[in-house]
Amino acid sequence: MTDLPNSQILSTEMLANVDLFKNIPVDDLQKISRQALFNAKSADQFYFLQGDNANNIYLLLKGNIKMVQSNPLGQQVVIRIIGPQTLFGALAMGESEIYPVSAQVMENSEAAYWTKTTIMQCVQQIPQLALNAMQIMAGHIHQMQERFQQVSTERVEKRLARTLLHLASTSGITIPEGILIDIPLTRQELAEMTGTTLYTVSRILNQWEDKKFVICSREQVIIRFPHGLVTIANN
Repeated sequence: MTDLPNSQILSTEMLANVDLFKNIPVDDLQKISRQALFNAKSADQFYFLQGDNANNIYLLLKGNIKMVQSNPLGQQVVIRIIGPQTLFGALAMGESEIYPVSAQVMENSEAAYWTKTTIMQCVQQIPQLALNAMQIMAGHIHQMQERFQQVSTERVEKRLARTLLHLASTSGITIPEGILIDIPLTRQELAEMTGTTLYTVSRILNQWEDKKFVICSREQVIIRFPHGLVTIANN
């Protein structure tokens, strides 16, 4: 972890747009901001590993991070990819002693973080924090249940289309060719996100390229015809 100068200040406006800090008075947001620490990491480094002690809660300020879970056989699943102004490691606010996933940096990133001790002191002083945290945890559980149902019951094409559309909605930028998913994304990572194999993802993307739905290159996907993917995702 590379620490950044503690002189950095998180704006209360930005904090107010983060789920954990919504509906909290400005004076309290200023206190929370002053207690933040900062660090930076390079691509492929980790903020924490699966099984590490859950000591910190993080707010991503720059870059993208993938949350990865491994099974005892070493197989990986990408649980989700997050971008700036997104909270991660929120289990540090609960009774969990360890992180159930790894947080791997996809490109050079910066994050603010609070220690478990600090954030729990804030919770005691600001009850709204506890309510927000409960809603975040409930949302994560719902996402995991939905993910399990999709992997168990839906065709791979449908899962892959939904994944690309979600990434386009959160990290897409409009370019002349279509919507560029502005994250360095390999086909292996797409396979891990959709619960399938690299071969299957490559086969489907090649078919979609032939149909002019997408343009794919190394670590890059451009959606040329979003309606085509929407049709696949909804059928």
